[in-house]
Amino acid sequence: MLSDEYRFKILRLLEANPQMSQRDLARALGVSLGKANYCLQALIEKGLVKANNFKNNQNKKAYMYLLTSKGLTVRARATVDFLHRKVAEYEALRREIETLKREIRH
Repeated sequence: MLSDEYRFKILRLLEANPQMSQRDLARALGVSLGKANYCLQALIEKGLVKANNFKNNQNKKAYMYLLTSKGLTVRARATVDFLHRKVAEYEALRREIETLKREIRH
């Protein structure tokens, strides 16, 4: 199952660098090559990413991963959702730090 966080990270990485290899993607995500391939295939099946082979490239295994219009829409929505989650985490952590500081002062 492809988590929202991985979906967001992959779409963001591919939008910035569509020529990124699966190996580079795996390295950037900190996951195995097999997991990166699985996640990428899931995004292709959902119609969020399109894989194009470089026609003039000597390496016929080289692909460019392009976000589809649906992929761009999902990435934009995922960015907003990711930001809301991170802000909520930040606020919860800030409250916990304040509580700990008050406990130390007493």
